[in-house]
Formats: sequence, C-alpha cells, structure tokens
Amino acid sequence: MSSYSRVIHHATSILCSHKGSMELSQLYRKVYQRFDISDEVFWFILKKCSRFALVRNRSSAETGEVGYMVVAKTSLRLCKSYAKLECFGCQDLHLCKYFVYGNCRYGKGRKECKFSHNIQSEHNFPLLRECTLHELHEEDLFLLLLQNDPALLPEVCSHYNKGSGQFGSCTFKENCTKVHMCQHFVQDNCIFGTKCKRLHCVDQYGCRMLEERGLSSDIIQELSFLYQNVHRLNNSAADADQCKLVHFNLPYKWEVDEGNGWRDLQGMEEIERAFSDPRNAHGPGSMPVDFQTMTRSGHPVRRLSTVSSITKPSHYVLTTNWLWYYKGDHNNWIEYGRPRNSHPVYPNGTTVSSRRTQAYNKLHYSYRNTQKTRDTKLIHHQMPSIHSKQASPQQMTAPSG
Repeated sequence: MSSYSRVIHHATSILCSHKGSMELSQLYRKVYQRFDISDEVFWFILKKCSRFALVRNRSSAETGEVGYMVVAKTSLRLCKSYAKLECFGCQDLHLCKYFVYGNCRYGKGRKECKFSHNIQSEHNFPLLRECTLHELHEEDLFLLLLQNDPALLPEVCSHYNKGSGQFGSCTFKENCTKVHMCQHFVQDNCIFGTKCKRLHCVDQYGCRMLEERGLSSDIIQELSFLYQNVHRLNNSAADADQCKLVHFNLPYKWEVDEGNGWRDLQGMEEIERAFSDPRNAHGPGSMPVDFQTMTRSGHPVRRLSTVSSITKPSHYVLTTNWLWYYKGDHNNWIEYGRPRNSHPVYPNGTTVSSRRTQAYNKLHYSYRNTQKTRDTKLIHHQMPSIHSKQASPQQMTAPSG
C-alpha cells in the first residue's frame, strides 16, 4: 500500500478531524478534492489497509441501500508498564495518559511532568513512523488512540441501562465510576431518539467523574461519538473473525506474544529481509528476533505467510516460494539442488526446493537428494526452525495488486 501512503494519511486526517468516523461516500468526496482516484481504487485502499474499518451503515441498511461507515483504526497503544516506570523498551507508546486526555496538570504549571509529553521522542517517533502516523497532528493522534485503546476510556454502565428512574438499576447512582449513557445509542440503534429516557450525552455527574479522571472538556463533549466508534470497531473485528484467514497488506506478517495475545512486530520488512538471508540467525534492532528459537526477549514470535506456491496453480499471485539451504564444507549456505553454476530442474518443471517443500508439507520425516558429488538426506524432525517452513496453522490473504 506504499503507493497510496499520501491518500491513506489524508483520509486518516479527515476521519480524525470528523470525530473518528465518516460515511464512505462523504469521505470519498473529501479525499477526491485532493487526489484524483476512482471510487474503485478508494474502495480497494479502504478494504486492504489496516488503518480503516468498514462497518455497514445501519440507517442505509434499513432503507435498502448499501452504505458503509469508515472508522479510523490503529494497533498502537499506550504502554501500561511505562506509567509504573517499569518499561524501558517496547512496541507501545511512552506517553503521559493525561497528556493524551488533554488535561495534564503538570503540563501547564511550573512542575514538569515525569512522563513524556513528546510524541517525537526517541522511543515514540519510530513507532509512529512505522505505522505512518508520524505526520498526524497531536489532537488527531490522541483521538485515534482514545477510540482504539480500550484502557483509556471508562466503560458504559450496564446497570444504568436496566430498570427505571434517573439512574436505572445502578446502585452507585451519581457516584458511579462508569459512564451513564444509552447503550442502544452507543450501538447506533436507539429507536427513541430525543424522546429516549436514557442519556445520549454525558450529564453533570458524568462530567464531574470524567474530569476527576483527567479528561478534558473537549474530549468529554465528543465521548458519545467515541463510544459509537468503539462499538463499530468491535463489530468490525467480529465480522473479521468470521473469516479464517488473516487479512494484511503484505504477503507475510510477523507477530509477538508478550502475554496479551499476538501483536504486530514493528519493522516487519526489515525483519523479513534478514529472515530471507540464511546467514542470519537474528533479526535487526536492539531487541532482535531469534530465528533459531522464534522468540524475542523470551517471548514467542511467529511468522504468518500466504499459501505455499507448490499448492496452487502457477497463475496464483502472492504465494510463498520457499527455498531450502544447507551449510557447505566452507561454512557457507548453499541452496538445495543448486550446483556451482546452474539451477537443476526436474522434467515436470519443479526445482529441488519445491520438491523439498512438497516432502515437508506431506509430513515426510526425511528427503534424499542425490548429486554426482554428494548424497544428502534431510531429517525433518531433527531440523531447527531457522529457514524451514513456519508451523503456524494460520494462512494469510493479501492484496493482489
């Protein structure tokens, strides 16, 4: 998607300046004012780029029309350990939470805040650049974080949405630490509109509670829109979960599990470039991936990829072509079946590497390769993980363009 990076950045800025979401047709008209792209190309960008979530527009669905809302997404989060001064290097942003809320009391006074207010710091800027968010205005970035990071906003009170009376069945009433707001309004399906007995905005008690938690008045005013976007993103994730394939804009995907589920690794292209060279046992960076153990700082790492090229016809695009290597007599890596100056091909057009992959995929425990100068036998179950097919059961789908 690199060829569309300017379009993606502009669309993201528009969404964030319009409370984080817009109708598809409205967003397209805004983008078209600067970029001369067809609606088909724009649809392709929105579908394939992980920056955006497409959610069926409920009001359009009720009228029989096909309409979508576009919601801005990001995988970036604020680091929880940083707030305890316990983290010194991770894939999350090191920022003061109250700075993101727009109401850090230390940022306005003489006493300096002990947490970072700098999105361009040595730690934060590379993360933002990796996600192509480094050119966003601060307020746009903060809105994006608020509607994507579940740790930043309080929950909507479920007890308030039950029972009758001003506070529903919430026993905490005006002292509740959750937001009192109509759940159906948040889900964009309240049929009562202005006649609804539940709140569609934050009342005086909610404002007091949120201000005590550090949220600025500007964010509190937009909270109802943020909650609607959170719900839309959750719905989008639920729709994506129905598909068994992983959707991504590259034909490979590197992930790490640091105890909170699989998360994208930053610098995937650099990691992939290092992984493709059989001489490398580690990836780049200060916290490199160990290709031998498929770990990073003790945490498990996995590489997802598109389907192997040997399992699909030749006209399939973006399949993965696996090459197999062995270490020669002079400690150099040599591709299986490749003599000094040629690449042997069998009569049916398959290379030694492809035959090797076929044997691996069929769970054969060994494969014999005989040449004039040597007779080698590979024992699959004795091989380390480096430069062998990753064993994750998941496959990926990637854009064909």
